[in-house]
Amino acid sequence: MLTLQNLTLYQGSTALIRDSSLTIYQGQKVGVIGRNGCGKSTLFRLLMGELAPDGGEVLLPPSLARAQMKQETAASARAALDYVLDGHQRLREVQAALAQAEAKDDHTAMARHLAEFEELDGYALNNRAEQLLSGLGFAVEEFQKTVAEFSGGWRIRLNLAQALMQPSQLLLLDEPTNHLDLEATLWLRQWLLRYEGTVLLISHDRKFLDDVVQHIISFENLKLITYRGNYSAYERQKAERLAQQQAAYEKQQERKAHIEDFVRRFRAKATKARQAQSRMKELQRMVDIEPAHVDSPFQFRFREAKRYPDIMLSCENLVVGYTPERPLISKFNYTVLGGARIGLLGPNGQGKSTLLKTLAGQLPALAGAQHNADHLVLGYCAQHQTDVLDQNATPLQLMQRLDPAAPEQDLRNFLGSFAFRGEQADSVIRAFSGGEKSRLALALVAWQRPNLLLMDEPTNHLDLEMVHALTRALQEYEGALILVSHDRHLLNNTVDQFLLVRNGKVEIFDGSLEDYEQLIIDTRAATDKNGKTAASGLDKKEQRQQAAQRREQLKPLRDKLKKLEQQLDKDHQRLSALEHQLSDMGLYEDANKAKLAKLLQEQGELKRRLEETEEQWLLVGDELERMGLEP
Repeated sequence: MLTLQNLTLYQGSTALIRDSSLTIYQGQKVGVIGRNGCGKSTLFRLLMGELAPDGGEVLLPPSLARAQMKQETAASARAALDYVLDGHQRLREVQAALAQAEAKDDHTAMARHLAEFEELDGYALNNRAEQLLSGLGFAVEEFQKTVAEFSGGWRIRLNLAQALMQPSQLLLLDEPTNHLDLEATLWLRQWLLRYEGTVLLISHDRKFLDDVVQHIISFENLKLITYRGNYSAYERQKAERLAQQQAAYEKQQERKAHIEDFVRRFRAKATKARQAQSRMKELQRMVDIEPAHVDSPFQFRFREAKRYPDIMLSCENLVVGYTPERPLISKFNYTVLGGARIGLLGPNGQGKSTLLKTLAGQLPALAGAQHNADHLVLGYCAQHQTDVLDQNATPLQLMQRLDPAAPEQDLRNFLGSFAFRGEQADSVIRAFSGGEKSRLALALVAWQRPNLLLMDEPTNHLDLEMVHALTRALQEYEGALILVSHDRHLLNNTVDQFLLVRNGKVEIFDGSLEDYEQLIIDTRAATDKNGKTAASGLDKKEQRQQAAQRREQLKPLRDKLKKLEQQLDKDHQRLSALEHQLSDMGLYEDANKAKLAKLLQEQGELKRRLEETEEQWLLVGDELERMGLEP
């Protein structure tokens, strides 16, 4: 049991927590949430014994074994496998003692240390470390690579593996999914669900929080407030409380109108029933939890583009990569239409980020051609976009360089929607946190009126409130979007089709995100059973035949769904035209009574027909979902 009694905690002269108490019980899995800078990481340092409280008490069992994921790792010549094994400190101590006893030829000490080694199950720990590395996406041939040979993101994965290797009763994880792909994120979810100790988890990935935790600790007004349930339960509880306030209610209604408009636009374009159903459910849930974010400091939008080309860009036999001898993607043929909302799926290292970099013109194609629309305005958000910001400039200066003709007050107002207000807009960004720099990079892109957004893990370093604001902004954004993200909630709420990047190819993935997750899980299970690689498991002839049979079985329902969608699209267009006619005030003069009555009657019939068609669309979609999930 972990207890905080009347805790007060400062960072310098800034109060983070004041006179707050809570209790966490053994085995609980708890999400820790709050805005960037509120004190989440500082609380972890306190629990690890690195800090002393400024008031109150921290009560922990004296023998509590604690483990924490490091945020940084210096380059070293240590092999990756050895680095992970170093997390098991007692193993290393016993190995060192055993080596010393052997050097002294002390058989009594050797027997004692060997017995302890066996008690630790030392012979199996090497295999356990290999499993951790494999689960987090490391290839077998990388186990002996040195830490120095890995990039910063992969070193963070090594830190995570090392923390999981360490025997613990309390595990503290600070943004563990930041540098993970979807495959590794799903593996970590399963590992944490099996973990028998207590977990405190900081994460901006709300779906990951929903899957793993049963309690939420929220930093609110210098207090630690405990909520029962996962992150979605926290949102509902907070929404119910805040929705009782008139201001929150009015904001909820305004937001509800925006979401319903997005649902209508999405529904008219949807072509895949299984993923369409998933998106609809996610979007409708967002209305209910909106009041939980009514006090968010982030209220931004992507500025409206001046033009929206029907075709944004097209690729002909595009070859993507860094060397002609080993391309990552070969012969990519695809056309990005106006309004397309595409999510890229696939394991890390398959070329998703490289493809975005090539489409953005940051990396030349190895072969093939890319044709951009005449009025294309690209907005590119790279994973490491903060590295290219002028660290000696202020947010306002960067905006002025981007648009010298813009009035200063307009720029300040726009920066304010990203929570850069007052003095912060004039502060040198060198001292900004990673989250603040990521917010600023997003602001710079949003100001440029893009009609095609290329976004590579845009939620890295952002807190939950900012991720929620980004989700809303992307829903309201009218342009095309290609998104790479491990954040399943963001994907579920902003894209309506998927491309799978794998084995040098980019293919349409005819399914929902849940289908892809199940494919990963099934493939991993088959791999564990047969000892085969994931790639070979996905390409089995039998699986292709089963998939073809399933598509044939579902074809009549898919055809019916397509006809309903075409009817919805046609009726929505006619209704829009009718409403435009009805906005003419001249219609309401006595001379036009008959015409007005006819238009109003047609409007009423259209609305009734739309309701009936939408009801059929949902029923067919439910049937497709049911059949698609049958074994």
